[in-house]
Amino acid sequence: MKFNFKKKSILPGFRATLGFSLFYITLIILIPLSAAIIKATELGAGEFWRLATDLRVMASFRLSFGASLVAAIVNVFFGTLTAWVLVRYSFPGKKIIDALVDLPFALPTAVSGITLTALYSPSGWLGKPLANLGIHVAYTPLGIIMALVFTGLPFVVRSVQPVLEDMDREVEEAAAGLGATRWQTWYKVIFPSLRPAILTGFTMAFARCLGEYGSVVFIAGNMPMMTEITPLLIITKLEQYDYAGATAIATVMLAISFVFLLAVNLLQRRSRKFEL
Repeated sequence: MKFNFKKKSILPGFRATLGFSLFYITLIILIPLSAAIIKATELGAGEFWRLATDLRVMASFRLSFGASLVAAIVNVFFGTLTAWVLVRYSFPGKKIIDALVDLPFALPTAVSGITLTALYSPSGWLGKPLANLGIHVAYTPLGIIMALVFTGLPFVVRSVQPVLEDMDREVEEAAAGLGATRWQTWYKVIFPSLRPAILTGFTMAFARCLGEYGSVVFIAGNMPMMTEITPLLIITKLEQYDYAGATAIATVMLAISFVFLLAVNLLQRRSRKFEL
C-alpha cells in the first residue's frame, strides 16, 4: 500500500502532528525499551539464558502470566455482564454503580492493595468467614487474582459499553421475529458485534494485570517460588544491584507480552474482516 503524502489533507498540519507523534512515541516508549534490549544483549547468550531460566524467575513468570490470564478471562465475563446491565436496564442507583466502575482508575494502587488485604486477611471481614470454609485468599495466588480482577474490570466494561449503546435493537427484534431464541439472538446477532470490543477489553485488562504492582504486592505475601510476581522480582533485583538479572527478566517479559498482544491484535483484525 502506497501513501500519497503530496495529496492535501482536509485537516491541516499532518506532517507536524505525525512528526510530533513519532517523536513522542520514540522518546517515551521506544528508547526505554531499546535500552533494556541493548543491555540484555551485553550479557551474552549463555548468561542471559541462565538468568532468565532460574527456578525462582520461572516460578514468577508462571504466576504473573497465569494469574493475569485468569483475571482477564474473569473480567471478560463479568465486565461484559456489567456493561450489559448498565446499558440495557434502568434501576435505582444506576449512575452510582456506573461511576464506581471507574474507581480502580482513580484509586491509588497501594490503597486498593491495602484495602483488599485487610478485607481478605484471615481476620478480615471477608477473609475470616472464607477461612472458616477452608478458603484462604490473602497471601495466596487466589488473592493475587482477586487484586488483578479488581484492577482490570473497568477496561472490559468501558470497551464493551459504548458498542452496546450504539447497537441497533431493531436487529434483535428482527431476529426474534424470524423465530430466533434468546440464546441464538445473543450468539448469532449480538456477540459478533461485541467480539472486537471484548477482545480489546481482554487485551487491555491482561496488559494492565501483567504489569500491576501496587495492588498485588500487599495481598500476595511475596513468598519466593509461591506468591512472588515478576514485577516484584525485578524490583528486588534492582534493590540488590543485580542489574543484569533485572534486565534479563524484563526483556523476557517484554518479549512474551509483545508476542501475546500481537497475536490478540491479529485476531481482532481477523474478526473484523469476517464481520465485513
